[in-house]
Amino acid sequence: MQMKVYLDNGASTMADKRAVKAMLPCFTKIYGNPSSLHTFGADARKAVDSSREVIAKKINADINEIIFTSGGTESDNTAIIGAAKANNDKGDHIITTKIEHKAVLNAFKYLEKKGFKTTYLNVDKEGLIDLDELKKAIIDKTILVSVMHANNEIGTIQNIRGIGKICREKNVILHTDTVQSFTKVPINVKDDFIDLASFSSHKIHGPKGVGALFIRSGVKIKPLLHGGGHEFNLRAGTENVPGIVGFAKAAELCNSEANEKMKKLRDYMIEKIKKIPNAKINGSLEKRLVNNINVSFKGIEGEAILTLLNEAGVAVSTGSACHSKNLQPSHVLKSIKTPDNYIQGSIRITVSRFTTKKEADYAVKNLKIIVKKLTEMSPLG
Repeated sequence: MQMKVYLDNGASTMADKRAVKAMLPCFTKIYGNPSSLHTFGADARKAVDSSREVIAKKINADINEIIFTSGGTESDNTAIIGAAKANNDKGDHIITTKIEHKAVLNAFKYLEKKGFKTTYLNVDKEGLIDLDELKKAIIDKTILVSVMHANNEIGTIQNIRGIGKICREKNVILHTDTVQSFTKVPINVKDDFIDLASFSSHKIHGPKGVGALFIRSGVKIKPLLHGGGHEFNLRAGTENVPGIVGFAKAAELCNSEANEKMKKLRDYMIEKIKKIPNAKINGSLEKRLVNNINVSFKGIEGEAILTLLNEAGVAVSTGSACHSKNLQPSHVLKSIKTPDNYIQGSIRITVSRFTTKKEADYAVKNLKIIVKKLTEMSPLG
C-alpha cells in the first residue's frame, strides 16, 4: 500500500498544531495594530514583545537586539546589504564562502555591482572553511564576513565560534545565516561572537512569511525598507502579529529530545542508504545537522530519482528548494569537489521530529528499487 512520506523538511515544515493554535487569537481577538496607542494596539504590542523575548532567550540575546522580518531571505539581505552600506566609510571589502544560500550569494553580487570587492572562501571535501584562510583573507578594508552556520544542502555545521573570535579580534562584523541550524544546533550570540544572525519560522514548524534578524547592540546597519519606523527603525511595515506569535511558539516547542530523535532516525537511514550500490553521502558525518542526509548515486539523475520517489508518495529534494527548478549542478557539491559522475545524481532527505521509522523504511525501500532501476537504464551505470 502506498504511503505519503514528507522528507523535505529542509525546504519547509508542517506547522505544529500548537503553533497554529497560538496564532488564532491574533486574527479575531488581538487584531489591533501594534503601533496604535489604544488598548487593542497595546495587546498586539504585548504579543509581539513577548514573542521577541522568546526568540532572544533562545540565542542569549537582549530583547531589543531582535527584529522581525518576512523570513530568512529578507533577514540575510537586511544584514548583508544594510551592514555593508552603513560601514562603507571603513572599507569596501567583504567576505563570504562558496557554499552559501542564494539569498547570501546574490546579496553579495548586488554589492559587487555597487563597487564592493568580495573574497569567496573555499571549503574542504566536507564543506568546512579553513580558519587560517579566513584570517589571511581579512585586510584593513574588510568590513563584513558572512558564513552560514549550517549548510542548507549538505548539512555541514561550521565552527561559528572560531569564526566569530577571528572576526571580533579583527574588528570585522560577522553575519551568519542560521536558518537551518536554529533550534537544532546551540547558538549563543555572545559566546559565539556573532554580530548579525538570520532566522526563519517555517523551517522549525512555524508559519511561513515570518523570520527574525539578530543585530548586536552597537552594530550599524541601514534599513532596506523605509516607512513608519517599526522594529526599532530598522524594518518598516506593520508587524505580522499572528506569524510572529506562531514563530515564537514553534521555537519554544523545539528541544533537545526532538533533536536526538531526528539524529537517531537520520543515522538509521544513512546506514541503510550506504548499503545501496554506488551511493555516496555528501558532507560531514560528524559535524552535520541532525535532520540532514545528502546522497549522490553514480551515473543517474537526481531529478529522475525525485520524480519516481514522488510517484511512490515520497517527497525529497535535489538541493535547495529555493532553486531546485534550476537543473545546473549544485554549487555546493561542486565546491566540495563531488566527482562528475556523482554530482547530477544527488538528492537531499531532511527528516523532522514528526517523521516515523515506518516512513523512513518505506522511503529507503523505494529509493533502493528506484536507484536499481535507473542504474540499469543508464548508459553510465
